[in-house]
Amino acid sequence: MSEVKQDSTDSSEFEITQKSIDKLSSAYQQIHGQISKVIVGQDDVIEQLLIALFSRGHCLLEGVPGLAKTLMISTLAQTLSMSFSRIQFTPDLMPADITGTDVLQENRETGEREFRFIPGPLFHNVVLADEINRTPPKTQAALLEAMQEHQVSVGQTRHLLSDPFFVLATQNPIEQEGTYSLPEAQQDRFMFKVYVRYPSFQEERQIARQTTSDSKNSIDHVLNAVDVLEIQKIVRQVPVSDHVIDYALALVRQTRVNEPGSPEFVNEWLSWGAGPRAVQNLLLGGKTRALLNGHTHVSTEDISALAAPVLRHRIVTNFSAESEGITSDRVIERLIEETPSKEGELTSDPRLQKIFAA
Repeated sequence: MSEVKQDSTDSSEFEITQKSIDKLSSAYQQIHGQISKVIVGQDDVIEQLLIALFSRGHCLLEGVPGLAKTLMISTLAQTLSMSFSRIQFTPDLMPADITGTDVLQENRETGEREFRFIPGPLFHNVVLADEINRTPPKTQAALLEAMQEHQVSVGQTRHLLSDPFFVLATQNPIEQEGTYSLPEAQQDRFMFKVYVRYPSFQEERQIARQTTSDSKNSIDHVLNAVDVLEIQKIVRQVPVSDHVIDYALALVRQTRVNEPGSPEFVNEWLSWGAGPRAVQNLLLGGKTRALLNGHTHVSTEDISALAAPVLRHRIVTNFSAESEGITSDRVIERLIEETPSKEGELTSDPRLQKIFAA
């Protein structure tokens, strides 16, 4: 299979210095400030979106209609001096509609006909996949390849995507007609699954006042593609202690049903647990969160703070849990409660020792 390459960025190393930490913190504050001109509240959602971006991950947002999910993502894209495309997923959307297609054209000089590739909307740095669960599995599979491999395959040719490449998808949890549930394999490709919740009373009052007036706020660019790539490389260099890695492993491995060290409530409430990609995303997200808070190392608090968005779409509750009203978030909360965060307590816990010995 032939391969079409695009320009690659410089792969030189970046050291973690106070200057780089300040740059990341400043970028976060500026982007948050720009988004806040349009979006009221949703601070946790904005933080998780930026952690995913700086960690080189993708993000799935779930919430009922009217919570400004699409507006939030498009506003974030405006703060980044990078190319942006929005794809409205529908039941009749085909893979070629998002990947692009080969078109037969005539060469005016030679008179011969030849195929020319016309790139689709995936060939941008930031891609909004709106209502992703409305499109059939065939199109979802094309997006899956792009998310995982950063490429699309058309015919016998692979076309590499832009770098950085960041997919932000939205889905509506209450509509079932005309939707196609995302396969677990594709959900696993999203670093975070973020719940967008209803605003508070004061926030909704401000939304009502702000959106029914004629005032408009301009959004300024904060980062370009080179800046984002530099931050992503800095994040990878943040050190993680063995204790923090063990803590992340303990959280994830406890979700696996009937495995050594799994607690009884997991065996009772879950059908499936999380795989190794959950550990990777916990650690990468923890690195970014640590830098955002001005730290040069990852703590167990960084891991536990991101456990819900990393794990909620990677564990599957069973009928017993659903009949009791137990959600995946409740399972994660209990895991955090029952997993010691201190090094001595973590390694000396008799049940967790079974996990470390497995």
